[in-house]
Amino acid sequence: MEHAGASLPFLREALLFLTLTGILIPLLQRFRINQVLGFLAVGVVVGPHGIALWAERWPWLENLTFARVGGVQSLADLGVIFLMFLIGLELSAQRLWSMRRWVFAGGSAQVLLSALAIGLLAWAFGNSPTVALVLGLVLSLSSTAVVLQLLAQQRSLAQPLGQAVFAILMLQDLAVVPLLILIDILGRPSGGGLAALLGVTLLKSAVVVTLIFLIGRRVIEPVFRLFARQHQPEVFMALTLLVALSTAGATALAGLSMALGAFLAGLLVAETQFRHEVEVTIEPFKGLLMGLFFMSVGMGIDVREVAHQPGWIALSVVGLVLIKAVVTGGVLRLGGLGWGRSLEGGLLLAQGGEFAFIVVGAAATLGLLAPALAQFMLLVVSLSLMVTPLAARVGRTLGERMDRQRGQPLENQDTRLPGSLAGHVVIAGQGRVGQLLADVFRAQSVTYVAVEHDAELAARLARRGHPVHFGNAARPDLLRKLHTADAAALVVTMDQPAAAMHTVRAARAAYPDLPIFARSRDERHAQELRDAGATAVVPETLEAGLQLSSFALQVMGLGDTAISAALQSERERRVQG
Repeated sequence: MEHAGASLPFLREALLFLTLTGILIPLLQRFRINQVLGFLAVGVVVGPHGIALWAERWPWLENLTFARVGGVQSLADLGVIFLMFLIGLELSAQRLWSMRRWVFAGGSAQVLLSALAIGLLAWAFGNSPTVALVLGLVLSLSSTAVVLQLLAQQRSLAQPLGQAVFAILMLQDLAVVPLLILIDILGRPSGGGLAALLGVTLLKSAVVVTLIFLIGRRVIEPVFRLFARQHQPEVFMALTLLVALSTAGATALAGLSMALGAFLAGLLVAETQFRHEVEVTIEPFKGLLMGLFFMSVGMGIDVREVAHQPGWIALSVVGLVLIKAVVTGGVLRLGGLGWGRSLEGGLLLAQGGEFAFIVVGAAATLGLLAPALAQFMLLVVSLSLMVTPLAARVGRTLGERMDRQRGQPLENQDTRLPGSLAGHVVIAGQGRVGQLLADVFRAQSVTYVAVEHDAELAARLARRGHPVHFGNAARPDLLRKLHTADAAALVVTMDQPAAAMHTVRAARAAYPDLPIFARSRDERHAQELRDAGATAVVPETLEAGLQLSSFALQVMGLGDTAISAALQSERERRVQG
């Protein structure tokens, strides 16, 4: 074991983390505990400031704790990269534009007003203007991971409040990029003045970002399309890792943050039809890497600081929650939401965000924040995250009570803001039949989204502006990404019997009440699809034969009613026989 430890550094820490993850994730999912909070808490407990402090008295504790954070931190850096990459995937230009009012007006107002209020308060307590600026901007951001999970549990994402909150979180995610650049500028010593350094850094950032977009938009989609022909998940995974890490490395070589490069890579992939397939491909690794990141954050938190200054920490958490709740609630109210929903949204977004751990760590490394202040801020953000579920529950209860007292109707599940995807039709397959359906839906202004396993075909249709994504429709995770739970129906049009069967089975298992309409090769295949859970099946050979029979019977003089009855009788006999 010693030889293995020498050849594989941090082997014990890696084994311990994988063990904890294997135990934690099922438990957190079973008890519906947010994974961010769970990994943070476990990191505090098993970290160097937790039970590892007693390892000298009980040496066996060394095997159950992380006394050394260095190796774990190196792996956690990968978690940061993929966190930024996944956030970039969520921020497609189409989605941003469809929600532009809330994203750019509401989101900008929330970030700027929160940063101003928090920054002025920090400055009033004796911090330098630079430190106050950093703290104001950092603490104005909320936790995308925690808030979205709470909205999903409440089934509120498709409601006006959920869409408004999601749009504000999108703007906050965008704000991380200039914030990372600003931290880099403020942390560099400059003999030529801050203005000169700011100009040089912004120019370099603009050049690098422009080059990445110009080159990436011409390279990424053709490369993905080429490798997608192999239909091998491991090849697709390797390509996804290559895009994320190489773009992160490119920005690092330019002297910018690797997180910025990963974010840009996500934005580039989000503009292709491969976006959902990429999300599904890296989903298993996302949980591991995110868990590693948040656990490493927890390891860096010394809870003994709470005992040293419990009053200040409690007041800071309460102050942060109150400031952001008032500012965010006001923005939501001005945006048109009712008083109750605005109060609920304000408390929902009142915590610090996961980016605070990244930015505070970077600011401390660059000397912008003193170690004691950085530790204090990490504690405040962590505690604000932990009280978020309670704050969200209180906000929902008070909001509903306020709306009732004001005589306002409670939010209707069917009311959607523009840009939400619900009540739509999911088309599995974009061959001749699938494209025919899509043409009919567009002509009738029916919202639909399609998935196609042929990379060339998906790319060609996507370039025409059609909502077509590359992927395997039989994958439950991909169906979830297409909001199939909120769909009016799923139509399976593939001409491969096995693929159609797998898709129907997967969709029926995941969505028992979803109407599923399928195309089949013949009557036997139709019966198999019905047995798999299809609501209705149309055999292509049968329908062609029945249509020809109808023409012939009309020539023979039969009436329309008799012809319809005969054809329906034959249809039922063959499909159900």
